[in-house]
This record gives sequence, C-alpha cells and structure tokens, in this order.
Amino acid sequence: MATTGNTATAGTRVKPSAFDSEAWQRRLSGRRHRRYIPIAAGMLMVVLMLVCAVLAPLISPFSPSAQFSDFVLQGPGAGGRHLLGTDEFGRDLLSRVIWGTRVSLQVGLGAVVVGFLVGVPLGILAGYKGGGTEATIMRCTDMLLAFPTLLLALIIVTALGGSLLNEIIAIGVALTPNFVRLARSMALTIKENDYIMAARALGGTPLRLMVRHIFPNAVSTLVVIATLYIANAIRTEAGLSFLGLGVPPPTASWGNILSEGRQFIKCCPWLTTFSGLSIMLAVLSFNIMGDALRDLLDPRLRGD
Repeated sequence: MATTGNTATAGTRVKPSAFDSEAWQRRLSGRRHRRYIPIAAGMLMVVLMLVCAVLAPLISPFSPSAQFSDFVLQGPGAGGRHLLGTDEFGRDLLSRVIWGTRVSLQVGLGAVVVGFLVGVPLGILAGYKGGGTEATIMRCTDMLLAFPTLLLALIIVTALGGSLLNEIIAIGVALTPNFVRLARSMALTIKENDYIMAARALGGTPLRLMVRHIFPNAVSTLVVIATLYIANAIRTEAGLSFLGLGVPPPTASWGNILSEGRQFIKCCPWLTTFSGLSIMLAVLSFNIMGDALRDLLDPRLRGD
C-alpha cells in the first residue's frame, strides 16, 4: 500500500520557540549584565579619581608648586620628564592636575554632604507637617532657587572669602534648595501610605515617623540625586576657581589651571586641554554612575 504524504518526515527539526524558558532566561540574564556595565564604568572612573586624590603625594611626579626655570611653557613630553608639559612658571602640569583632583573631590563631596544634611531634614519636615511650616520653608527655598547655582555660590563665596572651606559652604548652600524640594515631594507621597497611617494610629510621634519610616523609604532616591549633584558641585567649583573666587593660587585646582592657561590658549593649548578634560571626565563619571544607580534601584526602570 502507498503511504500517505502528510506524515511528518523523520528527523525534521522543530524550531525552538521564542518563549523557550532557557532562551528567555539567557536573554534576561544578558539584559541584567548589560545594565551593570554603565555603573561599573562610572564607578571605575570615580575610584580612579579617588585614588588620585588620596595618593596624590605618592603618584605625582613633582610637587605642584615646584618650578623648573629651564622648562617654561614646554609641550607634553618635554625633556622626557613632564608628560603633560609645563605652565608659564615651569610647573609640571601632570602633578597639578593630580593635585587638582583632590580639591575638586573635596569640594564636590563636601558641598553635597552640606546640602544633603541641611536640605533633606527641612524638606521632610515641610512635606510631613504642612501648613505654616511648609509655607515658611518653601518660600525661603523659592528665594534661593531664584538664583542660578553658580551665581548664588559666587555671591556667598564673595561674602565669605575664597578658601576651600568657604567654597564647600557656598556650593552646599546653593544646592540645599534642590534637596529641600525633592525631599518634600517624596515626603508628601510617602506619608499617605497605609503603613504610615497605621504607625500614626499606634501612637508614633512625628519625629519617629519622619526618622524611622519616611527617611528610610526616600533615602535611595536621595542618594542617587546626591550622586548627580556631585558632578554639579565639581563644575561649579571649577567655575568659581576660573573666576578667581575659588581656592587661592598657587593651590592646584582644575579651575585655577584653566584660568592661568587661558592667556596662552593659542600658543600653548595643553594648559587648558588637560584640565578641561579632567573636569569633563569627572562630571561624566558621576553622571553615568548616578543614572545607572537610578536604573538599578528603581524597579520601574529595571525592565525585567
């Protein structure tokens, strides 16, 4: 008898389904690993900057204020000793850039800590209490927000005088309104949750509710925003130093190096190039790390 033609041919391969469990797990794992690449790259650059700042006395070839009269305004690789060249006083540019990392990170981290410690408690208090307390805090915040960050920091540091501590205070105060508004908006959302109402019904005091419940649930977002503001603080510090209102010369900072090299920018562009690249990389690394932390900590952005 003849066999029917609609029978399946032996050995025919069945194409795996797009929703095969193993293939799906591999794709999901690949997405998760790719999500960690930006945060790893950002953290690597941040760690390298921290190492440069902490070990500046050990890894810098020369003292940032040492002058070599035979190597004035020499280009990169001058004499085999100055890898990035020298400035108008014969100072090694690589050493000054390395020491400038310490100043920039001190100001960036210190200013964000000041803004965080002052702004977050005020914002949570305003969001939780409401009424006249919220109105008073927010109107003061709006007054500070009327000034751009750089302009407000410039006004404060002009009144206090140029120094490292005054720069930290000035930039920290300029960043405080941003933390106040963010913390207030989060407190307004969190305080309406059922567990906050239950804790209030059980006799929880306002201070306990703010410290034990509202702040812990807002801290992850606040830390991510603080990471992004570090980049803003570094950029503001460079602007103040460029205008001559930052740390006084001959202290090495990226803004000071830019300011001193601008008059030689046509004949000696390396004086501004390397300090400008340092600022760009610092801001980029903290922005990348902040964005990656946001994607990692926010379940709505994970894409699982």
